[in-house]
Amino acid sequence: MGDQISILKPRKALNKAFLKVKPNRIEIERFKTHLTQLLDRINDAESEEFHKNLVIDFLKKTYYEPNYFINTKGRNDLVIHNSDKAAGTVGVIIEAKKPTNKGEMLRAIAPEDTLEQALSKINVKAFQELVLYYLRERITQKNIEIKYLIATNINEWFIFDATIFDRLFAQNKNLVNQFNDFESGRLAETKTDFFYKQIAEPFIAELNHDIEFTYFDIREYEKPLRNDDRKDDNKLIALFKLFSPEHLLKLPFVNDSNSLDKRFYAELLHIIGLSETKEGNKKLIRRSKEGERNSGSLLENTIIQLDSLDKISRLEKASQFGKTLQEKVFNVGLELCITWINRILFLKLLEAQLVAYHKGDKSYEFFGSLVNRVI
Repeated sequence: MGDQISILKPRKALNKAFLKVKPNRIEIERFKTHLTQLLDRINDAESEEFHKNLVIDFLKKTYYEPNYFINTKGRNDLVIHNSDKAAGTVGVIIEAKKPTNKGEMLRAIAPEDTLEQALSKINVKAFQELVLYYLRERITQKNIEIKYLIATNINEWFIFDATIFDRLFAQNKNLVNQFNDFESGRLAETKTDFFYKQIAEPFIAELNHDIEFTYFDIREYEKPLRNDDRKDDNKLIALFKLFSPEHLLKLPFVNDSNSLDKRFYAELLHIIGLSETKEGNKKLIRRSKEGERNSGSLLENTIIQLDSLDKISRLEKASQFGKTLQEKVFNVGLELCITWINRILFLKLLEAQLVAYHKGDKSYEFFGSLVNRVI
């Protein structure tokens, strides 16, 4: 096969820094459970709609629900949105075929294939459909936030970066003009099969640009997927990350184990009653400004209690917490809040480790019931 088609394995397709981020045991167990369910529910007697819903369930339960909306959109087979709203922009377009539909599905390319042979294996209806769906999003909807396009029959997956589709299709004026004529009803036919056979197929057959995509067959991962040997799970990490929103939606990810997720960090400050401000090049964390303080926050509640019950006067060595009463109340209150938060986080981490150690057994979850009793 010529150098114009490059096929990546999952590990090679991932950002190197993202690949180094270690997933936790709960995430891997959830991935294994839902992917196994997906494979076990394949039914050759069922329709493509049935198999498409299997893919939706797998992606939702493992990664995307509730933060990213997944469903059909118009005549597109399946899409992942960049947000939790159906009105949000489309980030990933997926064409799902049933496993027995070999005629319309892309086929694996062999190293000895010529460029012509390789193109003939991807120049099939599933790929032509992706081209049409992409042009509708990119040209008609002016969506510049598409990240990936995928063709799958559940077992085999072909994943194309949207930048490839942009270069090959959206930037070709002749193809775009033909697409616009077709969408406007100015050609001989308005049926999509006309676009596939008369426009997309001959155009793809003549491609002479570099094409790169990720390919894998899930059946090659059956052994580590179904056994209980945790060492084998290392063989699943790249596959686990390939389906993730961090990869498919190209989201930022934390690559430092000591870093906090930005949303979690912002929510934590809000719960405590603090705000981050910037002075010059320095970031400072302070009590929220007067007028912006939330009386329900931990810090404000604590300050009210310390002040109204005159707790500071009973505190030994109170002078180490500040000169004025206001300073002392704030510093004591802040120290108490940080101590409480640290203890809560410790309990949550302990719970996660217990569940992970016992292979996802939720009967070891104690934190939720503890919180409910307190409430």
